[in-house]
Amino acid sequence: MHIYFSAIGGAGIGPLAQIAQQAGYTVSGSDKQDSQYIQYLRTHGITNIHIGQTREAIAAVHDATPIDWLVYSSAVALEHPESSPELQFCAEQDIKTSKRDELLNQLLLENDLKMVAIAGTHGKTTTTAMTVWLFKQLKAPISYLLPAKTSFGDMGEYTVDSQYFVYEADEFDRNFLAYEPALSVITGVSWDHHEIFPTREEYQQAFRDFINQSQCSLLWQDDAEYLGLEGLDNDIKLFSPDDEALQRLTLKGLYNRHDAWLAMQAVHKITGAKLNELVEHVNRFPGLQRRMEQIAPNLFSDYAHTPEKIRGAMSVAREMADESGQDLVVVYEPLTNRRQHYLKEEYKDCFDGAARLYWIPSYLAREDPAQPVLAPAELISYLSDSSFAVAAERDEMLRTTIQNHLDAGDMVVCMAGGGGNSLDEWLRREFAS
Repeated sequence: MHIYFSAIGGAGIGPLAQIAQQAGYTVSGSDKQDSQYIQYLRTHGITNIHIGQTREAIAAVHDATPIDWLVYSSAVALEHPESSPELQFCAEQDIKTSKRDELLNQLLLENDLKMVAIAGTHGKTTTTAMTVWLFKQLKAPISYLLPAKTSFGDMGEYTVDSQYFVYEADEFDRNFLAYEPALSVITGVSWDHHEIFPTREEYQQAFRDFINQSQCSLLWQDDAEYLGLEGLDNDIKLFSPDDEALQRLTLKGLYNRHDAWLAMQAVHKITGAKLNELVEHVNRFPGLQRRMEQIAPNLFSDYAHTPEKIRGAMSVAREMADESGQDLVVVYEPLTNRRQHYLKEEYKDCFDGAARLYWIPSYLAREDPAQPVLAPAELISYLSDSSFAVAAERDEMLRTTIQNHLDAGDMVVCMAGGGGNSLDEWLRREFAS
């Protein structure tokens, strides 16, 4: 079977393409722009990728090897479902089309895999990576999809003799409601993706539905209270952040230690491995790309782009800076103007502990044209203390400013959630050796 992946450079689609290729399918795809993820796929054997999502390109691929199934990302469905040349071509050629969930469910069914779903507003990528890391340290066969690069495995991996499939189950576009996991792990919940969930109550209900579809769920007590899980009769295990055993975790950052605890509990439940052994393994977790990833000496990139994610990144950065005796400098690029209209009043103390904050314009994607674009200066005004914050642009002046801080021995952490042409990619072009 030949599967064509539209938006193959996406963090959710690219690894799925890898898994499909490893499972024996013929794989090709397209994306609207080149990126580090596209280059990653090419170096991992997926070379039939076209930049530019045109009718001519997909027709040429189909003429060479007939396409049986087009899998597209949620972004494609939201941005231009009626005008997508690829979807139009497939409709005319009677080629099956679907979002990623249908293909993944088929792969699970065909290979008799049970899903371990990691869900939550924040922390799910790190927790997914930690769960995979623990399976690998135990030498237990595992298949997984991980939307970030790591030093210990591919982003997508299918292992023939595995029984479980670890998956970051994203709530965006209600993707996670397409699955019925054997085990779900909820890392933390706070209202997000407002274009999909216009009210907080709708967001909470989606998580309640997801937990109700799961055979067993692991989550923190305060998240269970926030979601209002009373009355659900499936297997739910709650944990308290006051558990003394958490003190044995030595990873930097309170949020990282909380993510590690949930990953340990999931692997313990599945494999029976002793928690003491899992503590030793998780304390050696090497991290993953864009999660306090060092780009150059004292320069780090992090995916934080919501208040809770920022607080998590800051908890790690503050511990690192305190240990080294450095001043902490932050550069922040918000992800989408749309999100800022909902989150602006929640920033408050997010960046407390930074000696300096440079706030640059938002990365724009899937925007509502009716909403005015909020400038950095306006968003800074929502901080409880804005005296250390400066509105800036991503330009040569910012590059010079960052370099001056590095020359002064400061620790610089750049937080951005965007993909192609984001602050993260700019940093790699300007500073990576």
